[in-house]
Amino acid sequence: MVQSSAPVSPALVTRSRVGKRLSIVAPCFNEQEVLDLFFDRMETELAKLGLDYEIVCVNDGSRDHTLAVLLRRHQRDPRIKIINLARNFGKETALSAGLDAAAGDMVVPIDVDLQDPPELIGQFVEAWEKGADVAYGVRIDRSADSFLKRLTAQGFYRAFNRLSEVDLPYNAGDFRLMDRRVVDVIRQLPERNRFMKGLFAWVGFRQEPVPYARPERAAGSSSWRYWKLWNFALDGITSFSGAPIRVWSYIGLIAGLLAVAFAASIIVRTLLWGRDVPGYPSLMVVILMSFGLQMLAIGSLGEYVARIYQEVKGRPLYVVMDRYGFDAPGGEA
Repeated sequence: MVQSSAPVSPALVTRSRVGKRLSIVAPCFNEQEVLDLFFDRMETELAKLGLDYEIVCVNDGSRDHTLAVLLRRHQRDPRIKIINLARNFGKETALSAGLDAAAGDMVVPIDVDLQDPPELIGQFVEAWEKGADVAYGVRIDRSADSFLKRLTAQGFYRAFNRLSEVDLPYNAGDFRLMDRRVVDVIRQLPERNRFMKGLFAWVGFRQEPVPYARPERAAGSSSWRYWKLWNFALDGITSFSGAPIRVWSYIGLIAGLLAVAFAASIIVRTLLWGRDVPGYPSLMVVILMSFGLQMLAIGSLGEYVARIYQEVKGRPLYVVMDRYGFDAPGGEA
């Protein structure tokens, strides 16, 4: 059982940043064009906070010169630490690797494309000092995103919150500050199909929103295409809800009742007006529709079976090829 500290009345919670350490966790995949901008802005903002800090960068199998840029910055500043994964495991897994390595009293996951503004971290720390265990960014202005992306994002949040028992804050991403005890709880969660936004919401604790306007990407291009976003949304819903598979019980019940009603109407019509001529087109429509529904039901079942298959194999969540700036040697995690 995952345990957390006993709840404390919000009115009694106050914290001091004096002597505390802040960990920044930054997953990186093909980000060579934006990394120097990211570090320059991050170092400027972190210097204002009066905190000891580390920046944990996770190179998630980049195919460009991301690792070379990270190593150059690490040589300049040893507080920049690097986890080099053996291949591309995906952002959610890379973020988990960063959380496992982060040693700070506060941990901030952030994207290096600067759509998560480093200037907001100071507000996160202030919310933490006032008692928030989690201070998360809420995008109140997404004009930098395309209309289609904004529309599909809103649709996903609505669908997720209707289908899942976990309430996902609207327009909240991974960008947030978490207290050490929150990170420790998240690290105990064993699943391999990880939807981090859902896990962040699932753990609870006292969470406070911090609004901000989402800027455009500073440089480079996003690797998130619509097909990848669709699969990401599917992973999120199936990780936190059984509704997609449960709904087929109701669809089957409705289809059965309709079949009984249709059979009864045929019997009544035959008794009153005699036997009518069967219609080949209508028969084919019914057969094809039934076949399509069956395939959708099997597909929904397959999504959950595939996730069970991934979990029971028990493979490591990620494999670390190299570590730079850490005392512990590299290896599997």
